[in-house]
Amino acid sequence: MEAPAPAAAQGPAGPAESAPDVEITVTSPEQMRELGRTLAGLLRAGDLLMLSGELGAGKTTLTRGLGEGMGVRGAVTSPTFVIARVHPPLGDGPSLVHVDAYRLSGGLDEMEDLDLDVSLSDSVIVVEWGEGKVEELTEDRLRLRIERAVGDTTDEVRHVTLTGVGERWAAADLSALAG
Repeated sequence: MEAPAPAAAQGPAGPAESAPDVEITVTSPEQMRELGRTLAGLLRAGDLLMLSGELGAGKTTLTRGLGEGMGVRGAVTSPTFVIARVHPPLGDGPSLVHVDAYRLSGGLDEMEDLDLDVSLSDSVIVVEWGEGKVEELTEDRLRLRIERAVGDTTDEVRHVTLTGVGERWAAADLSALAG
């Protein structure tokens, strides 16, 4: 289901175009992984994905599905304590660079040691907790906000909002993911 496009986001060279938001309801961890597998089919080297959501929202589960869909080596697990993991492709596709910026308080300056700008051209980079920290890497990025019920709950329902920013995502048909 589509919603009106948000105001243009600010990129390194000024305002960047935004595609209309796409909202998807996910009712299980397996559906979240499947969303990642399906989204992987739209990705290419140079793509930056920024994931946000409460602890336990499903960011790593989605990324696990991305890794499966991209056909990368190694189990995709949360990189909280190592900050970043690189999963090389098993075939001809791009690597998956999975970053957890939760413990990083600074912006891009603190993340420079990760050399994400070097990896971006030949990888898909997924950054959990990246808002306010990695936008300067590229004008083109896909933001995924995952919302869930908070507190002591067993509710598996998640609401995922995808927002494409920049020319790359303005032309992408993200609504196909909602089907």
